Amino acid sequence: MWENKTQSVPQRIVSLTQPHIRPIVRGKAGKPIEFGAKLSVSCVDNYVFLDKISWENFNESCHLKEQVEKYKETFGYYPESVHVDKIYRTRENRNWCKERGIRISGPKLGRPPKNVSEEEKKQAHSDECFRNAIEGKFGQAKRRFSLNLVMTKLPETSITSIGITFLVVNLCKLLRQFLSLFLSLFTNNRTGELIKPPSINFDYTLNNFYVLKLIDFLENSWSKVA
Repeated sequence: MWENKTQSVPQRIVSLTQPHIRPIVRGKAGKPIEFGAKLSVSCVDNYVFLDKISWENFNESCHLKEQVEKYKETFGYYPESVHVDKIYRTRENRNWCKERGIRISGPKLGRPPKNVSEEEKKQAHSDECFRNAIEGKFGQAKRRFSLNLVMTKLPETSITSIGITFLVVNLCKLLRQFLSLFLSLFTNNRTGELIKPPSINFDYTLNNFYVLKLIDFLENSWSKVA
């Protein structure tokens, strides 16, 4: 930098113990630059899918198509809607989703309309609340499972630690569904007078297990989680 009169060097070392870490400019208040892995994560029925981990900065919007295609590969069909942040709402991503009949959340491109119907306001509010689920998963992983305290030094072990963290997050969700399934079975078998609480839906819980390939009805057995 002194000889070439520059202020930056590609792939410069910012940590002697973790030379693979790169500074990532985020522009947040109080923390304009962050250090560590950058994740691209999707959330389906409150289950988290870790799609991409990189130590380099990258544009998340470039991976929307890949994430949607992974969804189709897993479940066999495209999602009805995709709830994303502002950075994903590019013209290219909008056109790609429109060609496949996928509704993408957020306002349309261009000047905002003067008059917005109550139905559109309700839909926008619903989309935003739905998208908050992924933010809640990040908060849960950081507060309860120390995602923000990864102490491993090697890139391989750090990636493994991050992957295990989201695996435990999914296992907690799965455990709650098992509990709901058990309570619903107990309620049905023990008495016919008790009414199932609205939060416990036996058919919905069992269907989630089947869709996520946790139960194979053909073999009548539990299968491994991919």
